[in-house]
Amino acid sequence: MNIKGHASVKKSACWLYATLLSLIIILGTSAGVKADESDARRILKAMSDFMTAQQSISFDFDAILEVVTTEDQQLGLASSGSLVLSRPDKLRARRTGGFTDIELLFDGKILTLLGKNLNVYAQIDLPGTLDNLVNELQETYHRPLPAADLLLSSPYDELMAGVLDIKDLGSGVIGGVECDHLAFRTDDVDWQIWIGQGDQPYPYRYVITSKRVSGSPEYAIQMRNWKRGEAVATAEFSFTNSSKAKKVDVKDLEGSGGLPSHYMKGEKK
Repeated sequence: MNIKGHASVKKSACWLYATLLSLIIILGTSAGVKADESDARRILKAMSDFMTAQQSISFDFDAILEVVTTEDQQLGLASSGSLVLSRPDKLRARRTGGFTDIELLFDGKILTLLGKNLNVYAQIDLPGTLDNLVNELQETYHRPLPAADLLLSSPYDELMAGVLDIKDLGSGVIGGVECDHLAFRTDDVDWQIWIGQGDQPYPYRYVITSKRVSGSPEYAIQMRNWKRGEAVATAEFSFTNSSKAKKVDVKDLEGSGGLPSHYMKGEKK
């Protein structure tokens, strides 16, 4: 980058910073955007009740997982995918990114992780509900599902655990859909959610900011093409080894977690 270009970037950055600063000042002083906690709770509870009432549901998504290097550079790892579930105990999801192409199948008894790019798979005996699946993937295998908090049988209770501050930030538009924009704070994370207005309050964007990790990286997922009930395409939730994939141990299924194998997890603050 030449000096002129570098100066231009610095000038743009200063302008953006000044603009954001003015917005922060406005948000901090304007009576029109003061937190309306009761409305925010009501909107979030309506979304939660709507989601759990759906026996079958599907959506496509785009996600960005931020990581922070040892030089304090923030990098975003992008992936896209799709997910279909049938309550209480069936799910199929696929996620593709620059380092992975993984498919997950759960039939209520067996969890299968298929590394489509490597043509290998692993299986785990994991009988139980979707709630149990979400918790086991997160806590035991460190392979969280996309938008996992929103798929549980009671998203509201999970999301509100530990919440210390609530803000209703009014309207926002995600993918052409007008949404209610809500923001929440806990000791460990800040999180925001955009929920579609009207009688189908799907979540369209969900952002989590880690406050106790150096650099405060974010995970953001944007969801689209929501379908429910009979509109959900028929899915097979049991694994059929049509590609003659090799069976491996789950720890050897490279790229099935949130990070590429050459990335290392950093320390908390």
